[in-house]
Amino acid sequence: MVLLPPRLDDPTTDDQAVPLLNNTSSGIMAFHSLTVDQGWQFKQADAEETSGVGEWRSVGQFPTNVHLDLLAHKLIPDPYIGKNEEAVQWIGERRWVYKASFVTPPASSAAGAASVLAFDGLDTFATVVLNGHTILESDNMFIPYRVDVTSSLSPAGKENTLEITFDSAYLRGWQLVDKYPDHKWGCWNGDSSRLAVRKAQYHWGWDWGPALMTCGPWRPIRLETYTSKIADLSFETVVDKSLASATVKANVEIETLGTAPSSSPRVRIDVSLGDVAVASETVATVATKNDKGDSTATITTAAAAFHISSPALWYPARYGEQPLYTVRATLLADTTDEPAHEISKKIGLRRAELIQRPIKDQPGTSFFFEVNNIPIFSGGSDWIPADNFIPRISDSRYYDWVKLALDGNQVMIRVWGGGIYEEQAFYDACDELGVLVWQDFMFGCGNYPAWPELRESIRLEAEVNVRMLRHHPSIVIWAGNNEDYQYREEQNLEYDYANKDAESWLTTDFPARYIYEKILADVCSSLIPDTYYHYGSPWGGGVDTHDPTVGDTHQWNVWHGSQERYQDFDKLVSRFVSEFGMEALPHIKTIDAMLPLGRRDPDRYAQSSTLDFHNKATGHERRLALYLVENMRYGPDPLEQYVYYTQLMQAECLASAYRLWKRQWKGPGREYCGGALVWQLNDCWPVTSWSICDFYLRPKHSYYTVKREMAPLTIGITRSETEKVVGSNPHSRVDVKKETTIEIWGSNLTVEDLAGVDCVVRAWDVETGQQTYEKTVEAGIVLEANRSTELAAFAVPGEPGHEARTVVAAYLEKDGKQLARYVNWPEPLKYLHLPEPKDLSVVLSADGTGVEISSSVPIKGVAIELEDDEAEEDVVRFDDNLIDIVPGETVTIGVTGATSATKFKARYLQ
Repeated sequence: MVLLPPRLDDPTTDDQAVPLLNNTSSGIMAFHSLTVDQGWQFKQADAEETSGVGEWRSVGQFPTNVHLDLLAHKLIPDPYIGKNEEAVQWIGERRWVYKASFVTPPASSAAGAASVLAFDGLDTFATVVLNGHTILESDNMFIPYRVDVTSSLSPAGKENTLEITFDSAYLRGWQLVDKYPDHKWGCWNGDSSRLAVRKAQYHWGWDWGPALMTCGPWRPIRLETYTSKIADLSFETVVDKSLASATVKANVEIETLGTAPSSSPRVRIDVSLGDVAVASETVATVATKNDKGDSTATITTAAAAFHISSPALWYPARYGEQPLYTVRATLLADTTDEPAHEISKKIGLRRAELIQRPIKDQPGTSFFFEVNNIPIFSGGSDWIPADNFIPRISDSRYYDWVKLALDGNQVMIRVWGGGIYEEQAFYDACDELGVLVWQDFMFGCGNYPAWPELRESIRLEAEVNVRMLRHHPSIVIWAGNNEDYQYREEQNLEYDYANKDAESWLTTDFPARYIYEKILADVCSSLIPDTYYHYGSPWGGGVDTHDPTVGDTHQWNVWHGSQERYQDFDKLVSRFVSEFGMEALPHIKTIDAMLPLGRRDPDRYAQSSTLDFHNKATGHERRLALYLVENMRYGPDPLEQYVYYTQLMQAECLASAYRLWKRQWKGPGREYCGGALVWQLNDCWPVTSWSICDFYLRPKHSYYTVKREMAPLTIGITRSETEKVVGSNPHSRVDVKKETTIEIWGSNLTVEDLAGVDCVVRAWDVETGQQTYEKTVEAGIVLEANRSTELAAFAVPGEPGHEARTVVAAYLEKDGKQLARYVNWPEPLKYLHLPEPKDLSVVLSADGTGVEISSSVPIKGVAIELEDDEAEEDVVRFDDNLIDIVPGETVTIGVTGATSATKFKARYLQ
């Protein structure tokens, strides 16, 4: 048995099996692939059969993990319900074994054929035995392993037994911690054992997720039989600055096992766009090299370059289309054109750059992405794995998540460094829908060790995952870690940015610098030289990760840190905010799903131990209460109303951030803020967290406010209060004039100037509902493309002395049509005396496509719900929600699935 380098193109498989060829005189036979996914069984390795987990039981799905299999046989309670997470902790400290049988295919008897078992993902410490022989011992969840098993297979047509034993990653981690006592172990979230193990770090638990230590074959297993196969297909693409032409160089690596063919293999490379053939060329291999070590694999390479005039360019959503070229590489047998193996990948042609340059009137440098010469304000969100049990996340669920982000006007998703290198389906969806991806390497919130064997494992991990993902046009940046440099700062670990002697970094108490600034940097430089590599997130140049003038920051002084008011987000801006957030409870149906007795559960109240258990954030009770009590009058009962209050608070918080930071996107040379990524888009289980959509893809109200703030055209208002002494005594507390002013701006994220726009302002007394002001404050203005434009600044209109009860609405209008609106309220909202909206109207439009909302008094945060939530929640969908209503206008939000029989109800701030 020979362990082969993990040099494969895509383990989720674009490999195409082709018919066996009769003529193999050249030494090249047709590639044959057998997926080993049937007849799997599992049990606890050392348990007695009478224990219930010591007997062989069938596996319900494949790939899989042990929790899914135990659940399928009802041997454990659902860890997502109640406090069952505690009842299943024993699973992570046991050894588990999986086995299956498969028949050796006829292809194995072909002359010169070799057979390889490909393990796309083993979680994590696995010993693999084939027909009684140990063929692999793995220790990295992120590395696909490939083993030459030609000499261990049974003859063609005979059965083979494959058995995989998984050790406890948790206990093995602590063994490694004990083995290296000189390392300065420490982390945020989980415990230090995770730092020693190359496994999804969130499996140790996080401040939004459970501790569920999985194991098992979490990605496919295949038996490949061949003499030669295409091992890698990669691309070098250059789009001319003019965008008028592009060059695509396709690079092919061919792996041959055993004796090299008598003549150089030939490869045909075809390029197509949809059903239209663009180019084709057949080339011979031009170089040969042998891999290091005891591998018998020989690698030959071939390349072909194609010049494309007037290319179909790939753009982020809203800026253009997302055409994808298909490049297919076919290995040809002998001198014929018969295929022996072929793979294909879809690529997008685009220029993508991270722009870091001096800016006008402020210190530091910009940090924004430019695609096809268009500067992009990267409004979006951070992504965690969509389930703690990864094998059950379907391709369609990945698509639904990305589509949800896109429908929310998000243009970027950041794949966070404590999860996994996501499945191809996730990136395929981003490519297809036009969502940019910020990709972290899998390190987060700790001081990672760097002994030699671990460094080599990390190098292989980085190489294979970069190879697998580098063809995706959506990925525009790779980052070395999540918050590890911030952890270094907190712990005052040794770091001298001026010291460029990489080997000396290994002697400090922050040896992980070698991983981020040497290993990962070298891999990216070698394999993806045209994609920007960022040492970490946040990272600002080696001095201070909190510096708002360079790089990206994580702005956690709202909620964490100094716990600032979210109304002050304008003071917390940076060049690119890649994390910020506010917690809120999930949808009430999600809460009911995680309570053991659902709606009848005695713990169905806001401060119950079960609801607290499903909030992993330290001190969440105090911080939720702090932000609620500072901003609104609220009560914890009934639970549905408490859910509403937390979601209203989160919605106000996040909308404030996007609105104020997008204001700082001021055009060429003044890109003072280039993006905002909210923590976080999704959840991995039913939980109260910072997500804007819960585990079941149910949007919280913040999803809709973020969607409105990230619309192509928006208007914003901020108000501020100043005091100045007007008498002769500068120390007087009596001769003081207070003035409350508003500032109004518009944001145009499209690539076209918008001329002839009017800015209309109206105001109302919130207590009486009477309109106190209406004026076109700017007429015929031009909102320049792709920037914010300051429009007006003046004292709060209306009756003097009533500023604290005056609601102000600003509108962008053109030719009498409303283009954008925003309603600004006096804050904090808890001080308002809100009248009862006795004539609030919520009705389905005549054509059934919208819900029309109106009132004779201003109403804050109208949330439309269904009277019969149980029957229709999964059918009726709203395009928007949590709307501020003012007298004199009817707001219509889109709806699908509603009928004349659908009954709506409204919840609002009281």
